[in-house]
Parts: sequence; C-alpha cells; structure tokens
Amino acid sequence: MNGAENNATVSTPDLASTAQSASAARRAVEPDAWAAFSAHWPEYLMEAGLLGAFMVSACIFGVLFRFPQSPVVRAVPSEFLQHLLGGIAMGLTALSIFYSPWGKQSGAHINPSVTLTFFRLRKVKCWDAVFYIASQFTGAALGVNLAALVLGSQLSDPAVRFVVTVPGMGGPAAAFVAEFAIALGMMTAVLHFSNHQRLAPYTGIFASLLVATYITLEFPLSGMSMNPARSFGSAFAAGIWDHFWIYLTAPVLGMLSAAEIFLWQRGLPAVGCCKIQHDTTKRCIFCGANGGFSQ
Repeated sequence: MNGAENNATVSTPDLASTAQSASAARRAVEPDAWAAFSAHWPEYLMEAGLLGAFMVSACIFGVLFRFPQSPVVRAVPSEFLQHLLGGIAMGLTALSIFYSPWGKQSGAHINPSVTLTFFRLRKVKCWDAVFYIASQFTGAALGVNLAALVLGSQLSDPAVRFVVTVPGMGGPAAAFVAEFAIALGMMTAVLHFSNHQRLAPYTGIFASLLVATYITLEFPLSGMSMNPARSFGSAFAAGIWDHFWIYLTAPVLGMLSAAEIFLWQRGLPAVGCCKIQHDTTKRCIFCGANGGFSQ
C-alpha cells in the first residue's frame, strides 16, 4: 500500500508538470495578440494596402468598361469583349500585386479565404490570421471609398454600382455554385503550383491568368468575387447587400475544400510556406525565412 501511495504521489506532480510544459509550449508557438501585432504589423498594413490597391483598380476598370459614357463602352459594345478586357486588366493588376515588393513580403493573400485556408493547413498562426483578415476587409473598404472620391458619380452610376458583386443570370443558386467552383479551382492551382519545385516561381502568373479567365467567363453568373473582403468593400460603399452571404461563404468553402483534397492526395508535409511568391530577399513571418520573426 505504501508503495502504491508513493507511486501515486510521484505520478500526480509528473502529470501536472507535463500538462504545464505542454501549455507553455503552446503559448510559445502561439503568440498573444500584442506580440503578433508588434512583430508583424508591417505585413498587416501591406495586406490592407494591396487589397485597397486592387479595389481602386477594380473601380477604375469598372467605370472604364461599364459606365455608359465611357469611350471604351462606346467603342466596344460587345459585353463579352468588355468582360475580356476587364479580365485582362484585373489579371495584370493581380500579377503586379503578387510580384510587388509588398506582395512578396506579406505573401499577397489579399483574400480572407486564402488566409483561412492556410490557417487550416497550419501555415498561418491564429493572431496573424485574425489581423490579416481584419486588414483585408479594412483595405477593401478604404480602397472603394478612395476610388469614389475620385470617380464620383461615374462609380455610383447604376451600370457600375461601386463594382458590387450580386448574383447574375441563374440567380443565387448559380452564383453560389459558381463562386464555390472558382474558389476551388484557384486554391487547387495555388497549392499545386506553390508546392512544386519547378513551378513555384510561376504561381502568381497562373493565379493571375485564372483571375483574367474567371472575369471573362464567370462574371455573368456572380460578378466574380471569390473574395469576401472584395465583396464587402463594394457592398459597404454601395449599401447593396443582396445575397451577400454567398460571397462570405462560397469562396471560403471552395478553398477549404481544395485544401482537404490536397491533404487527402499528398498530406500535410507536402504543404510549404503560404506565400504566393516566396522571394528570397524578403522576410517571411510564416516560416521565419530571411530574418522573419515567425513567433
């Protein structure tokens, strides 16, 4: 009995010590909000700025290709050609963002769906994900409102409507399926390209080509959002929230589904860092490369 009592006495503090060690290890891996913000605030601002720039570009090209008095609309009456030109313009915008100095440092997620997916894949820590997503929503709203100050009534015209995304032909059901499908396709491409040794440097190029293709072909179904923050920025400025739930849920579900398929096919060890373009000269807050403080 005494031996059993002694064993029990010894094992209890051992278990407590183990639990405390595990808790301390988790705290070391997952920094608190202030530690994450103080270390990574430049990347958070970059994400806001990059998506803000994307939205300014979307508004400018939205006016150029949709405003009735636009010289392009008059010269190119075909809606398909307008979508094609708009797709090329926004594809080039995405390309410039992915390969910009800020894009190379922040990883150019510029989309809460992307950030949440890499959080699921354990490549983004909790508070980084929270601040990235907050920055993306903020940047999108500021970008549209900045464009509104310059473009004025042209951006608010009923034909443009702050480039808001709403269901098109086929209604909400078609819009949901379309948003899910394009998000699934985009994240599938990003995961396979970025985790392929030879193709990784071209991830941003292929993603930009998909943006151009989606705007050209998918736009009539949902307005081609694929990005909850992008849709929020336009809806907030326009005050138009028609079926906004589609743009909050379908892109996230589509990209998370792509992640689950990738994990089923190749497993978690096959997932590398979560930057669209992993430049060798920029710090990385996710993997700690190049002096990045990954916490």
